[in-house]
Amino acid sequence: MQTSRKGKFQIGLLLLPGLLIFGIFTVYPIIKLFVMSFFEWDFGSISGQKFIGLENYKEVIQDSYFRTAFINSIVYTFVTVPGQMILGFLTAFLIHQVTRFKVGYRVLYYLPVITSWVIASLVFKYVFNTEGLLNCFLVNVIHVTAKNIRWLDTRWSGLWISMFLGIWKGIGWNMVVFLAALQTVPTDLYEAAAIDGANALEKLFHVTLPCIKGTILFALVMLTIGGFNVFTSIKMITGGEPGHKTDVVLTWMYYKAFSTGAFGYAAALSFIITVVLAALALVQFRMMRQKS
Repeated sequence: MQTSRKGKFQIGLLLLPGLLIFGIFTVYPIIKLFVMSFFEWDFGSISGQKFIGLENYKEVIQDSYFRTAFINSIVYTFVTVPGQMILGFLTAFLIHQVTRFKVGYRVLYYLPVITSWVIASLVFKYVFNTEGLLNCFLVNVIHVTAKNIRWLDTRWSGLWISMFLGIWKGIGWNMVVFLAALQTVPTDLYEAAAIDGANALEKLFHVTLPCIKGTILFALVMLTIGGFNVFTSIKMITGGEPGHKTDVVLTWMYYKAFSTGAFGYAAALSFIITVVLAALALVQFRMMRQKS
């Protein structure tokens, strides 16, 4: 019994540094942020804060700019998540079929994933800017239009460019995840399906996809969270312009906190999005369970 207690004590000592770091840099900031959401913070005054209850939450819900940013986040997620998953799965499926240069194909498709978001966003901004590479090609090379197209000056064109970047960068990650899942599908199932006369498409829908359903759910949840957390590409490409019409939740939160000093508003907004994402993930899990 004494040895068991000693072992537990040693395990506790080993876990203590990690728990302390997690508590200081994760748990405490979350609690502090939650408390902050009930106050009106003013770092320039002596008192520094004023308790206002749920006023920050009411302001967020009633804010038209927040609703625009929230709709933009939803559109971004609903476009980029299926785009990444479908193209990533198709890429993984094709690489899984080849017998040569598999490693080379994996590296090639994974390069966008390890490319810096800042660098990739700046490249896309350079290409689609009013005086950018695309307009130069359209006006001076193939003469499709006589004047430059302002790709980044409207809400939906700016968002579509950011969404295209998100899909392009996410294909490689999905390819790796789905390729690992495809390698776990038993070959016996394919042989049995072939004996029953199943064609390639029937094998895909009745053998492959059901066997990797857990991986599909994992990718769906992770990409949905990532879609709502998009920040760098929007900030670097459009900056929320024109008139905050291309802002998403995180860029609008950043603006309110660091440009206007409304830290209580930003804290309340973060917890509203946390609740939305938790509910969305729960719905996704339940939908996948009902289909099983």
